[in-house]
Amino acid sequence: MSGRLRAGNQVAVVGYAHSALARHAARPLGTLAVDTARAAIADAGLTVAQIDGFVTGARFPTVGDHPATDGVTMVSSAWLAARLGARPRHVAGFQGTGQLPGSVALAVNAIAAGAADHVLVHRALHNPAGAYHASDAHEASGARQWTMPQGFFGPVATIALAYNEYLQKYGASRESMAAVVVEARKNGARIPWSYWHGKPLTAGDYLAAPMINDPIRRLDCDLPVDGVAAFVLTSARRAADLPHRPVYIAGCAGAGPTRPGLALHWPLDDIRTVGAETGRRLWESAGIGPADVDLPQLYDGFSPFVYFWLEALGFCPEGEAHRFVQAGGIDSDSPKGLPVLSGGGALGNGRMHGIPQMLECYLQLSGRAAGRQREQARVGLAAHASPHLGGAVVYSAEQF
Repeated sequence: MSGRLRAGNQVAVVGYAHSALARHAARPLGTLAVDTARAAIADAGLTVAQIDGFVTGARFPTVGDHPATDGVTMVSSAWLAARLGARPRHVAGFQGTGQLPGSVALAVNAIAAGAADHVLVHRALHNPAGAYHASDAHEASGARQWTMPQGFFGPVATIALAYNEYLQKYGASRESMAAVVVEARKNGARIPWSYWHGKPLTAGDYLAAPMINDPIRRLDCDLPVDGVAAFVLTSARRAADLPHRPVYIAGCAGAGPTRPGLALHWPLDDIRTVGAETGRRLWESAGIGPADVDLPQLYDGFSPFVYFWLEALGFCPEGEAHRFVQAGGIDSDSPKGLPVLSGGGALGNGRMHGIPQMLECYLQLSGRAAGRQREQARVGLAAHASPHLGGAVVYSAEQF
């Protein structure tokens, strides 16, 4: 994904909708997606006939043997457009790991290029029945033959390796991570559609959780859910005629590995080196720096990502994020806290792949966060995935 947009601050988010999150929804994922898309279009003051662009990253995240079936376990742009009865001029899907930042960039560039006037960006997540990473495989082939027989399998092992390296290199403790998880759940408990609505936890709850892959505990992992969110994007000129205050897209950046290696091998040096490049591209694209961001929403599909993003984007010096967090640096209820999880994130909502981060930026910057409104929020940032294999978008309440 390019670190440059065709038209920074010339495209805006003008409406949204979000389904309730459930471990297993009572209705099929496709039905949830259609209803949520219709609600987002109506929220933007538009009709289905006016939506002429559809973009998503439809990747189904399980690494088990669950089938990827459009409309059932994932929802593509083409599937959703057809079921809505739309007649789009532009349909696209982002194929990388940072599904949401990549989708936003595709939508922005489509609008800037005149390929579409109003674009619906959605993300639909499914939690399959049975064990999330269940597999009936009796042999490991391809790259997995070098890791699976040794028990190095799936994303938990991947992040545990990098997190363990961080602990050893910088003298961090497992206990300090409780501050990240407690903060996410505190904020998620305040959000009506969150799976964890009304269910905060304590540091003691976190430390009592079982170890899954040392040093990753169960509560360091986001919870798989069924859920859908959708956003409507259009040009800044058209946004002026719509009912809600627009939130402008100021810049974006994405990244990928710079050296060959096994897909599940994430050395901390790779995360740090490529993450710094992601940050540099982001600030260059938006024309601002970390000190200008009031609302940095950092990805937390696994809790150590918060440390990695804090440092990659320049909010903390290298190796200092754990001390910053433990000292209350991300307490969103403190006037001095950096509200990196004020929207609850993945740990406080459920596995929605960057949706909580983007949604918090939209709600706060458009003045639609109701009782959670942060009056000083003017510039937001939404990150997704790992700094070396994902992306981030800068949003603003004004054009600059």
